Amino acid sequence: MTNIPPPAEELRILDHELRQLDARRAQLLARRAWLLGVLRSAEAPAPAWGPARASAQTPAIWAAPAPHPRRPEATAPGVQNVLLVLGGVLLTVAAIAFTLVSWGHLGIAGRAAVLGAVTFAALAAPVPLLKRGLRSTAESVAGLGLVLTVLDAYALHEVALPEVDGTGYAAAATALLAVLWAAYGRSLGSLRLPLPAAMATAQLPLLLWVVAVDAGHHTITAALLVTAAFDTVVALSVPVRSVRVVATVGAYGTGAWGVLAAGWLSWEATGPSAATRAAALLALAAAIALGAAWRAPATQAASGLALTGGLITVAAAGGVLRSVLPDAWTVPGHLLCGVALLAVRGSWLPESVHRGLRWSSAGVQALAVAWALPLVTVVLVGPVGWAERVWSGAPSDARDAVTVSTPWPSNTETAPLVLAAVAAVLVLTFRGGPHRSVALSGALGLAWAAVLVLPATLELPYLASLLTLGVTTAATLTAAAYSHHAHPTDDGSTSPAEPPTSSPTQTNTRPSPITLTALGLALLTSLHLVVLSLAAEAATLAVLGSLTALFAAVAVRQKHEIRAVSAAASLAYATALACATGASLDWQPHHIALLVLLVPATAALLAARLKDSTPTLSVEITGAVAALLAIALAAMEPPVLALVLALCGVIAAGTAVRPDRRQVGYAAAALFVLATWVRLASWEVGSPEAYTLPVTVPALVVGFVRRRRDPGTSSWTAYGPGLSVTLLPSLLAAWGDLDWPRPLLLGTAALLVTLVGARQRLQALLVLGGGTLALVALHELAPYIAQAMGAVPRWVPPALAGLLLLALGATYEQRLRDARRVRDVLGRMH
Repeated sequence: MTNIPPPAEELRILDHELRQLDARRAQLLARRAWLLGVLRSAEAPAPAWGPARASAQTPAIWAAPAPHPRRPEATAPGVQNVLLVLGGVLLTVAAIAFTLVSWGHLGIAGRAAVLGAVTFAALAAPVPLLKRGLRSTAESVAGLGLVLTVLDAYALHEVALPEVDGTGYAAAATALLAVLWAAYGRSLGSLRLPLPAAMATAQLPLLLWVVAVDAGHHTITAALLVTAAFDTVVALSVPVRSVRVVATVGAYGTGAWGVLAAGWLSWEATGPSAATRAAALLALAAAIALGAAWRAPATQAASGLALTGGLITVAAAGGVLRSVLPDAWTVPGHLLCGVALLAVRGSWLPESVHRGLRWSSAGVQALAVAWALPLVTVVLVGPVGWAERVWSGAPSDARDAVTVSTPWPSNTETAPLVLAAVAAVLVLTFRGGPHRSVALSGALGLAWAAVLVLPATLELPYLASLLTLGVTTAATLTAAAYSHHAHPTDDGSTSPAEPPTSSPTQTNTRPSPITLTALGLALLTSLHLVVLSLAAEAATLAVLGSLTALFAAVAVRQKHEIRAVSAAASLAYATALACATGASLDWQPHHIALLVLLVPATAALLAARLKDSTPTLSVEITGAVAALLAIALAAMEPPVLALVLALCGVIAAGTAVRPDRRQVGYAAAALFVLATWVRLASWEVGSPEAYTLPVTVPALVVGFVRRRRDPGTSSWTAYGPGLSVTLLPSLLAAWGDLDWPRPLLLGTAALLVTLVGARQRLQALLVLGGGTLALVALHELAPYIAQAMGAVPRWVPPALAGLLLLALGATYEQRLRDARRVRDVLGRMH
């Protein structure tokens, strides 16, 4: 309600402000002059005598700072608006109280005179106020006048027309008030309140009228939509901003209620007639939204309105189709209407409207795909229940095969058609451009999902469903291979991949989305096929054998990522085939383990022939996993487990022959040792030397060979681990052994090791052999020492210890010299 004052009033305000600025400037100049005088007096030299010196010693008296003027906390226009609004509210409350409470104390003439006079005065007062430039006051009085007109209408009904229906009278009164307020606002163009108030009141007449005549739901919905259309026209055509804001809010509000009501009527329609009437209402709403999008000035708002209009159009047409089609065809009918939106073309429509229609079509297609996803999930997850009933018998048809653990969703017979239709739309829509590859990947996934659920939907025989899935696996693998060699370009054509070069700096290109999608779908389909085949023994063996051959053939003919994945999948299915074959022959698990070992052996041979690092690694990893499975299968039979470990060691040793896999030799050695230990344990051998010597002998041989090749290798590195593995466990066993053969043999071995270390001047052999020999000797002398200690008096050991300490102290220097000589000798040993 803030306005610009008249020129005379504004000139008076400016003069007042200028006078305040002049006064403040004079005050600041006086203060500045005084400060300069104080600074000059402080810098002047003090006189030696006289009154000047006395005055210089007198302390200066500082003047009090000038008071700052208080700034008002509220602006004059703000105070004015508060007063005017408060006054208008109070007058309105008083008028309402007078009309509702004091009305009955006056006669008809008095009532008419009071209301007429007050209303006329309130509506006429803004005219002179505007002429005087008091626009805010005029706005407040005009608002009071508008409220009084409402009270006049109420009073007229209560006194003169009490028998008239209240709702119908309210409809006529609101329509008349909206027209009068609009005319009043147009006549007084400077007022801002009457026009938006008239627009807000115009939302009620039509709705009140249909309620007054007891109209049905369709008529009430039509009234809401007609009101929304009127608001839309006003919002797009009237230049007054406040009116446009009120009209926009009304259009969105009444339009949203109208669309919801029409949608509910369409959903509840039980026949074509009711569905057609609801569709007509939805069509009206769509026309309003599309018309607003066509004329909307903002691009984003136009796209959103076009999106809404497209969705409402689909709901209208789909509702009619739903009333005449079976329930299973409801989603395909709506999908057909959504796809039809893509056919709306032409330069006569703005690009924002085209974009909104495309978005609405995409939204309908996404909802249709989401409706079909539960069926795809049931088909994928349902056959997992066969894992608990392996080879229990083939089901009657494909639907029974996938619903072994989950129920079949109702009214989903048209799901394959929906998925295939959306896939076709993606292919036809994105025939070129940068998003073609992603769109084709999505289309491939949707087509795969349609084929996946088709056998169960049509209730095909069990064998036919297996054949369909097998063909799908082969087709997706072929698609992955083809897309790897021919990539779609921006114009929709395909160009062959460039031939590989022999440059060492060349790097592999990243696979296209189509390749990754097709490869992933092939693997997923093959897994689904395997799980589905668990119902019958013959089906399991046939499926596993076919998948092994299929992926092996693709691995032979393709390269790069496809070869790596296909080779690993082929070996994995070969492992499963070995297990299934053994189970079919009623073999025990440890016997099946021997058959499974063919897979890691084959993987090792293939890895040696492959030249690409990626397929080689995938093949080796798959072979290692198969070897672990074989070990797990033979774990309950120790003799067979030892054989399996030994064969795994042979495979690992063969792999370690390759220059780039030398590190696998450690795994081979560990496997050989484990095989030996398991075999000894199966023979119930308890002697530790039987377990340690198979490790010591190869370790010493390896250390000897290493020192022959590298004479600088330390004896601790070459022989220390091998000797420690045998000497330490044997020494611990000898200390707890009461018989004489073990200490004798251990002492003899330690003596030989010590002699060899002394001859070859090897520190590790000398220290380990000598230490072991000394401990064995101490062990053999321990009983005699204990017997001797029991025969001598108790004071003898302390006395001997004292004599020893004295002797050591007396010859300390000679002992140190001898110790240094021994250290030097040992240091010169290798």
